[in-house]
Amino acid sequence: MPVEIVTFGCRLNAFEAEVIRREAEGAGLSDTIVINSCAVTNEAVAQARQSIRKLKRERPDARIVVTGCAAQTQSAMFADMAEVDRVVGNDDKMRGEAWRDARSAFDLGASEKVAVSDIMAVTEMAPHLIDGFAAGLPRVFVQVQNGCDHRCTFCIIPYGRGNSRSVPMGAVVEQVRTLAAGGHAEIVLTGVDLTSYGSDLPGAPKLGMLTKQILRHVPELKRLRISSIDSIEADDDLLDAIAGDARLMPHLHVSLQSGDDMILKRMKRRHSRRDAVAFCDQVRRLRPDVVFGADIIAGFPTETEEMFSRSLDLVEECGLTFLHVFPYSPRPGTPAAKMPQVAGGAIKDRARRLRAAGEAALRQRLQAEIGATRQVLIESEGQGRTEHYLPVAIAGERVGSVVPARIAGSDGERLTT
Repeated sequence: MPVEIVTFGCRLNAFEAEVIRREAEGAGLSDTIVINSCAVTNEAVAQARQSIRKLKRERPDARIVVTGCAAQTQSAMFADMAEVDRVVGNDDKMRGEAWRDARSAFDLGASEKVAVSDIMAVTEMAPHLIDGFAAGLPRVFVQVQNGCDHRCTFCIIPYGRGNSRSVPMGAVVEQVRTLAAGGHAEIVLTGVDLTSYGSDLPGAPKLGMLTKQILRHVPELKRLRISSIDSIEADDDLLDAIAGDARLMPHLHVSLQSGDDMILKRMKRRHSRRDAVAFCDQVRRLRPDVVFGADIIAGFPTETEEMFSRSLDLVEECGLTFLHVFPYSPRPGTPAAKMPQVAGGAIKDRARRLRAAGEAALRQRLQAEIGATRQVLIESEGQGRTEHYLPVAIAGERVGSVVPARIAGSDGERLTT
């Protein structure tokens, strides 16, 4: 049987899964399940462990390899699981040598499970060009950056991915050109800290310059989208591209985390509440139809009800449509884990209220779309998404095509035509 990849977590992991598949199968591995894990929350780690046990029961003869952020930060824990045959580091997983070593270890019956190198020693990022994702996928991801130089007090990810490093612009443009020529209509640029792109490259180009280079040099690309950004690092070229090129989708996911200034300081974020609101206002002036999503953490240590209410108010003040809510969970080794914790019941209640506010905001936006004509990317039979990433029920169109559609209604969760 071929290599099976089970991916948890972010869009970056989704891209890296394709590289893992290529390198593992190229190394001659078969009947192997690779768990590409996430470490962002305790729940994400628990889900990976549950999946490992379940898959081993279903396929007792298959080898199980664990990689990803959780494997990097908690390698011993996974190695101690009887179901796991090998643990591969988060940078190592992108290299064919690691998978050839895994095959050799399996063939020789070696007892050592852990093959995890020092992620902090990695200073460069080799481009991993993929000739094509699964045929017919209308939207695919391109990794342009990895790692993070910041140390938010709640976040374990820098210890799972290392310091920030970027793919050279020429390699990114070539990857996008290849994917566009292969029929993929929409490309999503992704990274761990996307707006830090280029700080390690000669001349220190920024994300805005990369975006403009892609749009200029790949005219056949139908749609370009950028994933989560840190608003405080958004540069003038990026704002100019948002304002001036319709192929750059009017949808931004902003890493906000909280609406309270004291909590933002304790998180060691670099923006204030005022910065967040001002950024959304500025972008909306440049691109009036823009839609915003945001990450917000509920129940960060020391958060009072009054502090939380400022995060809740941010949904309206920033005009957020998509909300990604994280109930706070302490990650071992992070400063926030040592701070006074909020009671679990309060965390759950605040997360519930944030999600309810997000659902109401989404319904309001869906209702406002009625009567508009949108360009819809057909993702699957009967399903597409607009420029604003709003889901649409639409029938009779070819998967992968971008078609104009007049929005006739909404069922509260998606648009209808």
